[in-house]
Amino acid sequence: MKVLVINAGSSSIKYQLIDMEGETLLAKGLVERIAGGNSMLTHKAHGKAFEIKEDIPSHASGLKLVLNALTDSEMGVISSLDEISAIGHRILHGGGKYNKATLVTSDVMKDLTSYIPLGPLHMPANIQGIEACMEVMPSTVNVCVFDTGFHATMPDYAYMYATPYSWCEKYGVRKYGFHGTSHEYIAHEVAKELNRDVSELKIISCHLGNGASVCAIKNGKCVDTSMGFTPLEGLVMGTRCGDIDPAVMEYVMDRTGMDIHEMLNVLNKKSGLLGISERSNDMRDVLSLAYEGDAKCKLAVQKFIYAVKKYIGAYSAVLGGVDAIAFSAGTGENRADIRENIMEGLDYLGVDFDKDRNSSFERGINYRISKEDSKVAVYVIPTDEELSIARQTKAVVEG
Repeated sequence: MKVLVINAGSSSIKYQLIDMEGETLLAKGLVERIAGGNSMLTHKAHGKAFEIKEDIPSHASGLKLVLNALTDSEMGVISSLDEISAIGHRILHGGGKYNKATLVTSDVMKDLTSYIPLGPLHMPANIQGIEACMEVMPSTVNVCVFDTGFHATMPDYAYMYATPYSWCEKYGVRKYGFHGTSHEYIAHEVAKELNRDVSELKIISCHLGNGASVCAIKNGKCVDTSMGFTPLEGLVMGTRCGDIDPAVMEYVMDRTGMDIHEMLNVLNKKSGLLGISERSNDMRDVLSLAYEGDAKCKLAVQKFIYAVKKYIGAYSAVLGGVDAIAFSAGTGENRADIRENIMEGLDYLGVDFDKDRNSSFERGINYRISKEDSKVAVYVIPTDEELSIARQTKAVVEG
């Protein structure tokens, strides 16, 4: 079975074609600047990168370009579109209804439309991606894989906010969590490394990229996660503030004349590492400047480390102990210094951290960075959300 994974953004389409027999990546690429100037497709296959620059007025036309590339005599990896058994779509929001991958039906499409207010930046693009696939490949099965789905197992006392209960009933105000496909993938990879069933384990998964979240996973299910109603809650991130007293908004708005839209723009796009450092939202840049003596950059890094460490401590209490801690995504996978600082002082949990292994690990593979006899295993797990989506799509189709 070959599965085409689609991640549609407002002006882009990321894709991968995966042969599920052996879980082999055949091709991947990016359509960018849809309906804008200088639109193009970058397609990678056969160890080469191909670029196609032309006007791409819509997601449907972008998808047609992708399918042409997949079947092209030079760039292609399949001889016919009939070889694609299913299309798996990364969907931001499943509301409180969808906790697993689901076949696309007319009822599902109606639900997705109703979730647009919960994800106004992402959901319209996700829907356009499905519609484009249905238009171009009408006989191919489409499957939704929800970024919130893995977190739907949170108990009500974890996902509820202490706001009027009617807000949850009428407006869906509650914690949803995000990065679900990543956290689920990480949990299963940790179980594989430990040679144990995921249903037996207590795992803290740390997806640390420009967007970042921590997830408490017990017996293979999410019991809490740091992101909330939106991805703004939780950790300090590249440009997002993370946890904050909401009264700050009114206080600053009264003194600056900002409206709520301007305030949310600042909290989402001008805060986090960028806000504190006033230099960059990229951890690599901020760290480099911190090592050079920039005080604000050093503070930004310390704040990030503190936030992650605090959530690990909290979630070890929620889980009643922990068997494994895993780091993933850009910062989590590539910054040994950040991992070491997060782990410092966590020996009380049973972590016997191996600094040498941490600083010399091999990139691109699952790698243990705690000592072999450490009560709590610590791993670097390169996340593969596309493969997770493909696996879930395959399971739905075969089911």
